[in-house]
Amino acid sequence: MSENNNTNTKPEIEETIKAVLSGDTLKNALDFAAYLKANGMKAGEEHGAVTFDGKVLCYMHIDGADEAPGPWTIWTDGDYEQEESAIDEQMREIVWANVNYCGSCGSDCSPGVTKVILGKSFDNVCNAAMAFRNPDPEALECVKKLLEIRKSELAL
Repeated sequence: MSENNNTNTKPEIEETIKAVLSGDTLKNALDFAAYLKANGMKAGEEHGAVTFDGKVLCYMHIDGADEAPGPWTIWTDGDYEQEESAIDEQMREIVWANVNYCGSCGSDCSPGVTKVILGKSFDNVCNAAMAFRNPDPEALECVKKLLEIRKSELAL
């Protein structure tokens, strides 16, 4: 008899991570999953949503594929202009390096829009303004800061 009485057949995010990622990407993703759990965030919701108190903070896709958005991508949700002062210059550079340009994927954003992100204007930006693909530890620290800002915004 199984000790797990959970009737949810969806695998835990860590199981998915271990099944499809490897090397540093595996380690980074497991560290990020541990951060999410430790901070009351739930990963693996519908469409890859990461939520806090039922509100979407970001979206995460993990499939191990070579082509984008694989093998691992985090799309942040929200507008961070109100909290611009909470983001230092190094983090700003990381955000700008991860602007998500429209690839004419057929979503509502095609062909992309002009958007100001932390004081800098970008053309052809997708609905999800930032996409962190295979984030390294430094990029993950930036994502964590963005998630904390998003949690604060949603609490208002």
